Amino acid sequence: MSDRFILISGCSGGGKSTLLEALRRRGHAVVEEPGRRIIAAARASGEDVLPWSNPEAFLRRAIETDLADRAAAAALPGPVFFDRGLIDAASGLEALTGIPVLRPLAEAHPSHSRVIFAPPWPEIYGTDPDRPHRLDAAVAEHDRLARDYGALGYELLVLPKVGVQARAAFVEGAL
Repeated sequence: MSDRFILISGCSGGGKSTLLEALRRRGHAVVEEPGRRIIAAARASGEDVLPWSNPEAFLRRAIETDLADRAAAAALPGPVFFDRGLIDAASGLEALTGIPVLRPLAEAHPSHSRVIFAPPWPEIYGTDPDRPHRLDAAVAEHDRLARDYGALGYELLVLPKVGVQARAAFVEGAL
């Protein structure tokens, strides 16, 4: 199962969701970013699990969502691309709280050994109501994720800064 689950991670605002949509249009199974789904549900329900007001609750919910996504994706045929995923959420929770969750979760729920990794790309970076943090915070997150994925033994395939169709072709060729 682990070789089928391919993570797309890296810098916020680096084009991951756009790449995921291009991969979907090319016929690949995809799982959308948990964070945006959690934010939408929290806004609708009034529950305080927003990353800017209750980051620990948000990250715990992201881990729950990621585990549910993985279970659902097991029924899908072929490779499945995840916009972010379990390691991203566990890395964030461990950095925030110091609770050692990253390695145990990564070992219990492995993914493909190669991670598609979006580098900081200031020319396309933008904020919105669901991503209000500045580029410097996104770069710090990118650096933490690069360190943590590397420490877990994953190979990072850094996306080239090219158009989305060329990025999708790069991903298909690299895997």
